[in-house]
Amino acid sequence: MIIIMKHGHTPEQREDVIARVKEEGLDVHLSVGEGTTIIGVIGMPILDSLKSAIESRDAVEQVFRVTKRYKLASREFHPESTVIDVDGVKIGGDEVVIMAGPCSVESEEQLMATAKAVSDGGAKVLRGGAFKPRTSPYEFRGMHEDGLKILAQARDEYGLKIITEVMTPADVELVGRYTDIFQIGARNCQNYQLLEEVGRTGKPAMLKRGMAVQYEEWLLLAEYIMAQGNPNVMLCERGVRGFETYTRNIFDLTAIPVVKHLSHLPIIADPSHGTGHWHLIPAMSLASVAAGADGLIVEVHNDPSHAMSDGAQSLKPERFNELVPQLQQIAAAVGRTLAPVEEAVAAD
Repeated sequence: MIIIMKHGHTPEQREDVIARVKEEGLDVHLSVGEGTTIIGVIGMPILDSLKSAIESRDAVEQVFRVTKRYKLASREFHPESTVIDVDGVKIGGDEVVIMAGPCSVESEEQLMATAKAVSDGGAKVLRGGAFKPRTSPYEFRGMHEDGLKILAQARDEYGLKIITEVMTPADVELVGRYTDIFQIGARNCQNYQLLEEVGRTGKPAMLKRGMAVQYEEWLLLAEYIMAQGNPNVMLCERGVRGFETYTRNIFDLTAIPVVKHLSHLPIIADPSHGTGHWHLIPAMSLASVAAGADGLIVEVHNDPSHAMSDGAQSLKPERFNELVPQLQQIAAAVGRTLAPVEEAVAAD
């Protein structure tokens, strides 16, 4: 249920409404925007008698039920777009944020070289997997805590924030010691215990869309994290399974404006996993920014031909550097900004 307060109501009137809701054993989510205050009521069941009691208050403009199964992630519940502040890097605002780096942390030399390249190129967040879910158990599955330590070293050296994948509830505490943003991958997006454990940390999390997950299911998965008291959730479109074999996945560009319509959460585009081919990344990156993406997560490797995972979908640093100025032009055309390369180099 959503309660819209009248313009000019007093704090005491608002607290009176909240107290009445809590008498029924329900919780509230308060959203204060420019000129609009919304109280979201969380919990089941919400009785008609409560709705009537709230509507009768002079300070209440309107009361209505949320029709969607997801509540906290709904734009009805939170009309203003959420901006997640990752220690100074703001995701979901006017600026389009670039996250870049290799699929896997393979060595200190490899990661530090790539981190310098993406930092110089304009990225603000370094991606890199220390724990890798692989299709085959015999493939490289990451350096684990040693990889996390190298990521932390790169953060200290180049001032980048870190995003890395967490795979199990048992790993949340360890990964949380090093990362700035938890990444929950497509294979784990329906691992409900993992979602809840990440939710309890309060730390920013990026939830990738599963290979066959529908929009409503995706937002309900975000709800699992948010229901634990963590509002810092961003979504990531990385392609879904289709019948075409040329691309790795079917990159669903439509998901970006759909999510912006249904939800207040930031959405990140992953054209690397979405296509599986480095030569398709520039076009899909530009299209994603034009469609409204709040950020991009792009695989960049200093030597893709020798990458231990996903080399075919990794940009070389020089190609990444060619892409960023084009992204700046598209961002400007749709009323957004993207940090100039000079800014990123100066901050180094």
